Amino acid sequence: MDDFKQILTPEIDRVCGILEKHGEHKLARLFRNCYPNTFETTTKRMDDGTTYVFTGDIPAMWLRDSTAQVHQVLPLTADNPQAADVIEGLIRRQFAYVLYDPYANAFNECENELGHIKDLPRQKPMVWERKYEVDSLCFVLWLCAEYHRFSGRCAFLLDGTYDRVLRTILSLWKTEQRHAQQSPYRFIRPNARPKDTLSHDGLGSPVAYTGMTWSGFRPSDDSCVYGYLIPSNLFAVTVLRQSAQIAKEVLGDDALYIEASELAAQIDAGVRKYGVVDHPRFGKIFAYETDGMGNYVFMDDSNVPSLLSIPYFGYCAADDPIYQNTRRFVLSDENPYYYVGSVIRGTGSPHTPEGYVWHIGLSLQGLTALDNAERMEVLRMLEASDADTGYMHEGVCADDPTKYTRPWFAWSNSIFSELILQYAQTLEDKA
Repeated sequence: MDDFKQILTPEIDRVCGILEKHGEHKLARLFRNCYPNTFETTTKRMDDGTTYVFTGDIPAMWLRDSTAQVHQVLPLTADNPQAADVIEGLIRRQFAYVLYDPYANAFNECENELGHIKDLPRQKPMVWERKYEVDSLCFVLWLCAEYHRFSGRCAFLLDGTYDRVLRTILSLWKTEQRHAQQSPYRFIRPNARPKDTLSHDGLGSPVAYTGMTWSGFRPSDDSCVYGYLIPSNLFAVTVLRQSAQIAKEVLGDDALYIEASELAAQIDAGVRKYGVVDHPRFGKIFAYETDGMGNYVFMDDSNVPSLLSIPYFGYCAADDPIYQNTRRFVLSDENPYYYVGSVIRGTGSPHTPEGYVWHIGLSLQGLTALDNAERMEVLRMLEASDADTGYMHEGVCADDPTKYTRPWFAWSNSIFSELILQYAQTLEDKA
């Protein structure tokens, strides 16, 4: 989108000027490429006024990725009506998708039946993939709250569509508090690897009632081992609290405020009771998954929401004691997906090969670091691992950054840009 690139150019020049003034010439080159990447390559304005944001080398729009791909630009919407219009168009398209099928995670531009059409039950023609992920719906509500906060706009909340979407999500999350007893959702991918389908005839492994809400899949698109995915439930608490405030202060709907607040409290209590455990080395930490019956998964995955990203999406401050304990666990050899190589070290994912560190994970580590030395170390690792492409990637071999997955991954470029914006602000503050 050439017109949108022009909107971004003043911010790109401003930030690159700060970086170059302080000798950060490669970081400046990376930022100049990465910051506008979503809008140059994956963003389409549609005839109906909505905005379609596909993920990059996969021609579908994920609810999660599309939000994450534009998050770095939200501060511009306060003073730039054109930028605000594009983001608002994305929100309206997300609304339409949620109302079309709230269990789906990724969508086509139109009802063209592209995607995983052999999955069972048969999906609707506009759905690319119907892997139910709690975080997909979280990202829709988060974008609404963040856009409202930065832009100050309210009209998109007041035409009745936001109200319908929020009530749809509340109803679904309540249903999924009692997944085995009440859920209509099933998912089977015939002849697939176990990570791409659900066990127990598409219902997933058994869970007990905890107050948390169930998720079939992780934000990596891999299936959950146990259905209560702690990072996603913490994200749900965050967006429910934000949505409750919008219901009260913008919609003037006290009943909706109470409903969202009560669900947030139930999920939060469930996490605190079933998702916090005493680790022999780190003390009280958040588990990654549980079934509410005493079984846990202890790990982290670089995709957002992750345990590492908890302060990033706003559940708690970065100095929260349980988060800090959890963070030390995530960035240690106790996490089976933390990799140390000769060039970089950081979190990876079971979604990509062993020994591959994710650029998203490194950017998150920098964004949540309390210590400037750690943040600078992360920046140097990112700078050293672009394989001279000028862009960020998905997984990168910790010993050889010329080996990487997904050469065109707009989300990774966007969250790296957020870290650079944070760093540039730090340099400005010191000047």
